[in-house]
Amino acid sequence: MTEPSFIHLRVHSAFSLSEGAIKVEQLVELCQHHGMPAVAMTDTNNLFGALQFAQAAMKAGVQPIIGCQLAVAAPDADPDQRARHGHAPEPDNLVLLAQDERGYRNLLTLVSRAFLQTGTGEAPHVDWATLESHAGGLICLTGGAYGPLGRLLRAGKPAQAESLLTHLAELFPGRLYVELQRHGLAGEEAAEGPMIDLAYAHDIPLVATNEAFFPDADMYAAHDALLCIAEGAYVTQDDRRKLTPDHAFKAAEDMTEVFADLPEAVQNTTVIAQRCAYFPEPIDPILPPYETEGGRSEAEELRAQAEAGLRERLAEHIVTADMDADQREAAEQPYWQRLEHELDVIQRMGFPGYFLIVADFIQWAKSQGIPVGPGRGSGAGSLVAWALTITDLNPLRWNLLFERFLNPERVSMPDFDVDFCQDRRDEVIRYVQEKYGHENVAQIITFGKLQARAALRDVGRVLQMPFKQVDRICKLVPNNPANPVTLAEAIEGEPQLQAWRDGDETVARLIDIALKIEGLYRHASTHAAGVVIGDRPLHELIPLYRDPRADMPVTQFNMKDVEKAGLVKFDFLGLKTLTVLARACQHLRAQGIEIDLSALPLDDPATYDMLQRGDTVGVFQLESSGMRDVLKRLKPDRFEDIIAVVALYRPGPMDNIPSYIARKQGEEAVEYLHPSLEGVLKETFGIMIYQEQVMQAAQELAGYSMGA
Repeated sequence: MTEPSFIHLRVHSAFSLSEGAIKVEQLVELCQHHGMPAVAMTDTNNLFGALQFAQAAMKAGVQPIIGCQLAVAAPDADPDQRARHGHAPEPDNLVLLAQDERGYRNLLTLVSRAFLQTGTGEAPHVDWATLESHAGGLICLTGGAYGPLGRLLRAGKPAQAESLLTHLAELFPGRLYVELQRHGLAGEEAAEGPMIDLAYAHDIPLVATNEAFFPDADMYAAHDALLCIAEGAYVTQDDRRKLTPDHAFKAAEDMTEVFADLPEAVQNTTVIAQRCAYFPEPIDPILPPYETEGGRSEAEELRAQAEAGLRERLAEHIVTADMDADQREAAEQPYWQRLEHELDVIQRMGFPGYFLIVADFIQWAKSQGIPVGPGRGSGAGSLVAWALTITDLNPLRWNLLFERFLNPERVSMPDFDVDFCQDRRDEVIRYVQEKYGHENVAQIITFGKLQARAALRDVGRVLQMPFKQVDRICKLVPNNPANPVTLAEAIEGEPQLQAWRDGDETVARLIDIALKIEGLYRHASTHAAGVVIGDRPLHELIPLYRDPRADMPVTQFNMKDVEKAGLVKFDFLGLKTLTVLARACQHLRAQGIEIDLSALPLDDPATYDMLQRGDTVGVFQLESSGMRDVLKRLKPDRFEDIIAVVALYRPGPMDNIPSYIARKQGEEAVEYLHPSLEGVLKETFGIMIYQEQVMQAAQELAGYSMGA
């Protein structure tokens, strides 16, 4: 690669929600295409995509520069603006780039405080004092013509501008650059001369940037529509935010030409890139310490609790009064062997603390009378979880495999899906906050994307197309939330859409713009269940966000990235069914009828009669009309049938339902893929349904270990 002449230091990715239109992967590809060895991603007030960007860039051989365009409350150097407008002046934008690890940690703090310490209804920003106390390790660009320096100069306040520049130079000694931009905006031309004069007078280096919001000029019209969608404006309006085609990601030679009269400003982009040598990398999981009794290690505490819990479970569910000593030993031995195996794996993988933390908040919830689900997902395969009352399913009784949950040969974090009563779930989360510290606990962010129909409707509105016309077009796009269809796929499969696109210029424009903005992030919200618990204030590890609809901090990294940043996810799911069951028990109790849901028999004839009639409205996972029809044909008479039909009733496996029913009712011969698999598949009449069966088949036929 030839010596670079220009590096982009001011790029808004799609994580600048409803503003940026460059996806992370696309940004990396643009750098490769233009031969740029480095790039800075500087999203507006957030670091949502920082870790994702760093990993994608490094994988492609591009140096990532972690930065942010951060809003900072106007400093005291501009007092008359408050007097003139009667309120605090609008925050100014500075660009901050992480030069080293200290700078990155300071950037995490600044961005977190921008959200967490901003008042309701205000745009995220930090005050000047916060910036002053967290400036170390950061390179600062002054924000161009529309940053604080440019604003003061455009307002005819050179003295205040000079005071601000000297203050910034003190905050960022040797790390301050006066930022110049040439996008063809009037304000840029007005501020540029005075900014250059100030920079030369105070020996502050210049840097040329191009604030890129979209990948190329062909995207300009679509991006303009995106801005209108965000602001609730129309494309034809004049009194709205507008950018120019020059806000595209430009090639180095274009920038060299634009700033031909200031070559040092262009060259300084490479100087800054060389100075920014830090980027975040994935780290091993970090868990808060679990307080043990008597100075025991977490592994010793887990063993003690698991062994005590298993003894209680065996006495309650496995051992009967009529067993002699030999029978009792024979019944208990598989459980103690399995427990020893699981404890050994858990300790070797370093996860005793995880099990103890989950067990603690589940046991607390049960002690408070908060309904907790019996367990689901792969976590139900753990005997340790059963012993700790994390789950109420005996994995040996149901032939569930521990290796599906925690596998030493394919290391990944354990993940319990825990269901709580929907009405009282927040009580459990508050307990966790109190126990581990409010600064150490947060919910996880999710990002909503513009799907095909939404993109069409939003673009149709900003183009002021008739609602009925847009509605007819949208209805030709299949609506399947579980498996969304892209607009391109919808067009390919729908001749009417093709005809309207080819025969109507307005529709063609609508579709062209919708195709370009589809898949961009539109908004941030909170994950329905995910919570992270750290061993320190979370802003030291990740940036934090505040969802206006949530009453606790939210991570700025998504579910995958928080784990890469060293945080462990815990799922606190709110399940309405548990709430309904709890209320039903309360009503019965008021009538003198006491029901223990955990002790209900699984072979009750009346229940199976109800299931065979398809009378299952309100029964969790069995209430859809399609499922009720299957139950009528299946005639379930054992719990294994319910397990099988829930597993089969999903796209793909559904094709096996008729065969399962026919084999159960003796209308079709039971066949096995191989004679040696009869023991594995007998329960499901020769049909492979469960992941456990796949694992057991691989072990039986190919000699694989359960961890392979």
